[in-house]
Amino acid sequence: MKRAIIIMTLVLVTLHASAQHDMGSMDMSSSHKKAVKKASPKPVADTTSAKQKNAMKDDMGGMDMGDSHQKNEEKIAPKSIADTVSSKQGEGMKSEMGGMDISSSTTKPMIMEGMSSAYSLNLPMARTGSGTAWVPDASPMYGVMMHSGKWMFMFHGDIFPRYNKQDFSNSGKRGGQLFDAPDMLMAMGQRKVGSKGLFHFSVMLSTDAFITGGNGYPLLFQTGESWKGKPLVDRQHPHDLFSELSVSYAYAFNKKTDVFVYAGYPGEPALGPVTFMHRPSGMFMPDAPIGHHWEDATHIAFGVATIGARYGKFKIEGSSFTGREPDENRYNFDRPLFDSRSARLSFNPNSNWAFQASTGFIKSPEQLQPDENVYRTTVSATYVHPFTAANYIAATALWGQNQVTGQDVSNAALLEGTLKLNKLALYTRYEWVQKSVEELSLDPVVYGANGTMIPINVITIGAGYDLFSIGPIIVAGGAQLSVYKEAEKLNNLYGGHPVSGEIYLHLYPRIMK
Repeated sequence: MKRAIIIMTLVLVTLHASAQHDMGSMDMSSSHKKAVKKASPKPVADTTSAKQKNAMKDDMGGMDMGDSHQKNEEKIAPKSIADTVSSKQGEGMKSEMGGMDISSSTTKPMIMEGMSSAYSLNLPMARTGSGTAWVPDASPMYGVMMHSGKWMFMFHGDIFPRYNKQDFSNSGKRGGQLFDAPDMLMAMGQRKVGSKGLFHFSVMLSTDAFITGGNGYPLLFQTGESWKGKPLVDRQHPHDLFSELSVSYAYAFNKKTDVFVYAGYPGEPALGPVTFMHRPSGMFMPDAPIGHHWEDATHIAFGVATIGARYGKFKIEGSSFTGREPDENRYNFDRPLFDSRSARLSFNPNSNWAFQASTGFIKSPEQLQPDENVYRTTVSATYVHPFTAANYIAATALWGQNQVTGQDVSNAALLEGTLKLNKLALYTRYEWVQKSVEELSLDPVVYGANGTMIPINVITIGAGYDLFSIGPIIVAGGAQLSVYKEAEKLNNLYGGHPVSGEIYLHLYPRIMK
């Protein structure tokens, strides 16, 4: 009950702040009306004689001053508040801010086309994923954007207040249930530096630990990290309060060639695809994949330095980062070590596709197994096809492999897809993951030596529907079911084919058109 109260308090505070923001600080209609009045003086009788006009015309190189004043008045005084920035002002500010089109109404949170990628002045903003990873240019963007001088800011987030029940029939011994609210709140800002440079920063926060507690939320067959000195099994660990604090600088030599540097504390190294909550194919799914620690678990590393270069449709980058995953204190800043390394090659052949292949050495990722290092390799492909601005299909295919010191190689594969049709979101995810006896905290005498791999299969289907909006925040309702299939020797623990499900609200920002 305490968690339910905390969740509802968080939702109400978020909605209240969003409504105030949308209806208060961003409402410029009254001040703009005054500006329009000042910019639109009443017509003054034209007392200039025809002879004087001709003389003035001759003095100014033949420019006809007869009726141009009236036309200029019409340009200065737009007929509606939607035309709050004049054509001349818009072009000037657009030039000053690196090609950003800001001619839309300032009576709403500004939705601006033309903001560049975080790591290239020559790529669209839609290509920016998590960390420095790419998604397709056709990816939808959800957020609120605004400007201040030469700065552009964007705010994004997801909150899933829900009831989560793992193993409906209680046929096994490892299910659980919880009222919780997985969430992510993000702010980004950037500005041009000179004519070819770009500075960017990102802040990402999560209240997972505050809402769920240090042992996270129940999720069958999920593994990774620890709580009170014991490994987390059948639970998804909470993310740190400070999930990303990063800065970057990019320099464009020409339209085809860029270089950039990125530093995060914490941040995300160049290893794996775009993290699950930022992928267009997965953003409507409340749960992390159970293959998270084979695919994209390094997205919160306390100490990251990345350098990269783009040429045309290709990008290559390398990172040095801290391999140890965040400790059990989710509110502090862990010690940066820079003891691990990774490299990634990305290729976007057109606006619909994004491919990546990456590999890395991760030193001592798990606190409870300090002598175990991991060599990780991932390959992924993401596809997005928009039908209209708010209607699209997105899909991701992903493979990850871990080779742990002293253990056999293990693999994970994922297929996920989302179909968005205006207010309706339909999604599915299939996973196949090999998990060891040790990772699932099984008795090696009963289930085999610690290196024994056990295949896990899970398919999830779900749907969300937009119910209403408050300012720029959409409130959707949804539900999902997950069906698991594990090895028969685990039936006494998991019940054969456990079925899990949840019902939830989803708070997220509106799409940027």
